[in-house]
Amino acid sequence: MSSSKKQSQQSSLLEGWNTPANLVTFARIILVVITLILMIMAGPFGSENPALRWTAAVLFIVAASTDKLDGWLARRNNQVTELGKLMDPIADKLLMCAVMIVMSVFGELAWWITVLFLVREIGITVMRLAIVDGGGKVIAAAWPGKLKTVFQSIGLSMIMVPLWTLTAASVDSARAGWYGWYLWLSLIVVLVALVMCLYSGYLYVKPVLASRTKR
Repeated sequence: MSSSKKQSQQSSLLEGWNTPANLVTFARIILVVITLILMIMAGPFGSENPALRWTAAVLFIVAASTDKLDGWLARRNNQVTELGKLMDPIADKLLMCAVMIVMSVFGELAWWITVLFLVREIGITVMRLAIVDGGGKVIAAAWPGKLKTVFQSIGLSMIMVPLWTLTAASVDSARAGWYGWYLWLSLIVVLVALVMCLYSGYLYVKPVLASRTKR
């Protein structure tokens, strides 16, 4: 690919970087960093500092909810950009995957679940970047991917919120009762998100591989 053509593609990708929708996306990335710091300081399930865990949970829910806000702003103002289509899912992946990694380190979520999410998300992100670098258009998220995000946001939010602080003095005593069942329900929601995650990844990869095979 010639340097002039590559420059033109990069220019097209950066076009509209400062639209309201893209600024919301960048703000979500900043919230990811703050949420992770608070989670780590709070300890597993917020056992070391429940107040920080509650704050982290609220920020996580706000960051996850604004996923719809930037998309709505882009469509409302007719400002759907290639950068937005690329950065929006990346912002989602940073938020969800980073939180799941911390949860797995703390023993709140099984590592195999986090690893499967990571493999799919990193693979799709690399493929998106390769498509852009090759001169193609960024493929927007399909409905299974959007549904995955909804279930993932709900499931992780349920784990994030330290509800055990409402009725118990410690997380260990709470897990022996109703909170343990609550965590199982949270896990089921996350597993539904995992199924949708793998299925949407398959739907994304299938046409890309088919187009390469025909060449």
